[in-house]
Amino acid sequence: MNSKLGEFEEIVLMLVAAQHEQAYGLSVTQAIEKELKRSVTMSSVHTALYRLEEKGFVTSKIGDAEGNRRGRRKRVFVITSQGKTALKETREARNHIWNMIPKFILEFGQ
Repeated sequence: MNSKLGEFEEIVLMLVAAQHEQAYGLSVTQAIEKELKRSVTMSSVHTALYRLEEKGFVTSKIGDAEGNRRGRRKRVFVITSQGKTALKETREARNHIWNMIPKFILEFGQ
């Protein structure tokens, strides 16, 4: 099994962590659209959530029924310690690569 994070998986995992025990398919989808101004489908988010669960980066449980969902229960996702480690390693790798870029490359007007 691949234990690395793809870009979209990384985004979804970060939002699961940010929504601390309140993350579910619709909430993650809406957060991606609001925070990243990126259009995504609910099915792509669900696919990523289940893939993250297979990798051991999140766990899920069925939450309580809510009136605004006509009694349907939602699956709530929570980041695991393995998921936290994966996020930290991904951030470190990204920071390392960012630090490799000479400052003049990113300066405005150059």
